[in-house]
Amino acid sequence: MEPEVWRGMGLSDDEYAKITARLGREPNYLEVGIFAVMWSEHCSYKTSKPVLRKFPTTGPQVLQGPGENAGILDIGDGWGVAFKMESHNHPSAIEPYQGAATGVGGILRDIFTMGARPVAVLDALRFGALTEENNKLLLRGVVRGIGGYGNSIGIPTVGGDVYFDPAFSGNPLVNVMAVGILRRENIATGAAKGAGNPVMIVGARTGRDGIHGATFASVELTAESESRRSAVQVGDPFMEKLLMEACLELIQAGILIGIQDMGAAGLTCSASEMAGRGGSGVEIDLDLVPRRETGMTPYEIMLSESQERMLVVPRAGSEAQVEEVLTRWGLEAATIGRVTGDGLLRLTEGGEVIASVPVAALTEEAPVYRRPAREPAYIAELRAADLSGLRPRRPAEDILLALLRNPTITGKSWVYRQYDHQVGTNTAALPGGGAAVLRIRGARRGIALTTDCNSRLTYMDPFYGGAWAVAEAAQNIVCAGARPLGITDCLNFGNPEHPEIFWQFEQACAGVAAACAAFATPVTGGNVSFYNETPERAIYPTPMIGMVGLLADVEKLCPAVFPAAGEKIFLLGPAEGLLAGSEYLSQFEGLVAGALPPLDLPALKKRLDFVLAAHEDGLLAAARDIAEGGFAVALTEMAAAVGARVDLPGGEILAALFGEGPGRYILTAAAEAERELTALAAKWGQPFACIGVTGGDRLTVALGGAPALNAERARCRAAYENALGDLMD
Repeated sequence: MEPEVWRGMGLSDDEYAKITARLGREPNYLEVGIFAVMWSEHCSYKTSKPVLRKFPTTGPQVLQGPGENAGILDIGDGWGVAFKMESHNHPSAIEPYQGAATGVGGILRDIFTMGARPVAVLDALRFGALTEENNKLLLRGVVRGIGGYGNSIGIPTVGGDVYFDPAFSGNPLVNVMAVGILRRENIATGAAKGAGNPVMIVGARTGRDGIHGATFASVELTAESESRRSAVQVGDPFMEKLLMEACLELIQAGILIGIQDMGAAGLTCSASEMAGRGGSGVEIDLDLVPRRETGMTPYEIMLSESQERMLVVPRAGSEAQVEEVLTRWGLEAATIGRVTGDGLLRLTEGGEVIASVPVAALTEEAPVYRRPAREPAYIAELRAADLSGLRPRRPAEDILLALLRNPTITGKSWVYRQYDHQVGTNTAALPGGGAAVLRIRGARRGIALTTDCNSRLTYMDPFYGGAWAVAEAAQNIVCAGARPLGITDCLNFGNPEHPEIFWQFEQACAGVAAACAAFATPVTGGNVSFYNETPERAIYPTPMIGMVGLLADVEKLCPAVFPAAGEKIFLLGPAEGLLAGSEYLSQFEGLVAGALPPLDLPALKKRLDFVLAAHEDGLLAAARDIAEGGFAVALTEMAAAVGARVDLPGGEILAALFGEGPGRYILTAAAEAERELTALAAKWGQPFACIGVTGGDRLTVALGGAPALNAERARCRAAYENALGDLMD
């Protein structure tokens, strides 16, 4: 075999030599393709494994941690919540509608494969500046793809976040989180066990779409990427709905030993991983695989990533029952092989063995690389920047209005109005607040969901950015009145073969691990997406965090907007925020610079616990954390129906009104609750001050009694609600 063959599949010469040594012979073309996808970065995690092992993954609430299709957390009374986040970045860059749509379909299959009924989707998106027409086209296509798939299958898209920065031009990030609810007794796993048990493929037929999608996701985007559209799958949400119902019925009937989605690397990955988890082997007769195209080769059958397919291992003798369920839902089921006890992935065609590979070689023995890491030179330059002399360039009202029109800060109704976020009637908190909240049918409790990451801060200080992503997610969860339980992650970085990129990855993961340990929110699973760069640039490092929290009584969720006039407004946390890495600094000074101080994670955890205690005591009327844009933006976001008069305890106008940073909240309470709330803050040792009252039609802010901001509430809200739509329409 010529080296160009394995190199073209993404294998290095050293990797090919390892394969030959492991097999004790030269592999054939099909076997090389199987190794290529299973040893790809996307499937094997060969670069990230040593780093990911440092994440905390256990806790009393963890029912299923990393290693399965999705993590599961215990939410009490026999209920569990399954959740997972994954990326579909490269496919969305060249085919935004199908790239995003199949990203939704794939992550939903990961959820119902666990035996959970999907109840929500969240989208975390990053695009280049909207001054470039291509970025607008990508945004339109991605949003249409997410909405088209989710709306059609009947799963609400209830939250997420959207950021814009030139760092993402040409390489958008499309991260999708899916969440499902299940009874503990219905938890399913993806293991193939029991020699002689049948292996069945159910759902759609196999086509030629998506071949080598896993290896496509493991290289950088270049001008030639457009020619690889065949690596992008095509989804059918209506078939997925039928497949979901059929699979859940099979799981609840108790006849399945294992079930696995055919996602990246298709039949190759699902068969190998199921056999690996079960400590067994699998034999597959490729003549029995249902196909929708004629003349497909074994290579194409094994590497196809056609959507809406599952591999299932039922108990021997129950094949007819599986077929009956699938037929009733209008789908196909075919027995294509059997579980063996020899530890091999064996493929036959025409009665002849055409591939035979040890399962362990595919699932456990992929090379693990410990890449060199080096701090980029730009880090020291950013830290050395002196921001002490900054002064406002415009009146505060003009600054606020400009920030409210900033695509990253402004309201995202243009995005979420294209989604059906209330289908299923379980949505208790509508998009636009901090965390989404869902009811659980048949229980008083609810779940709070959020996705968070500030990519710019992670670029400036990866450890800080990773920890802050977890902290911001936790702040959004507790502001809704829920207790953070655990996270999933989607770790988006450039080429890890560059020492500076791998340093970013290591540092960001260390920050995530430290924050998860401090907040008792274990990592239950996730996804690593490397090679997110174009010939011009790497993306800002983006360790996206998806968090789940438990709300004991969904009827007591805390709103993120002022509910009425006459309520007291409180500031929890420091009076001033940070200008380093802020939206103000980027938008008005054209700078990404400044030193980010160490995060005091125990102090942030104590502040989270105080907010929860205040909520549990029934003292809070509304709560929102202060994030992008600072205090003035958060105040505007809360002022959906009523204005506010505020006097902050002094400080410099830019840091007080537009500074950002962790551990700062705006809280409101009824006037009669002020004394009790203040006493509770003192008990918890929190920096806490009553700063104003809700009411009127203006937003007025003083600093130590001196006027600092006087803006018309309706004008600010109009800027906030309409800016993105004006840019896109």
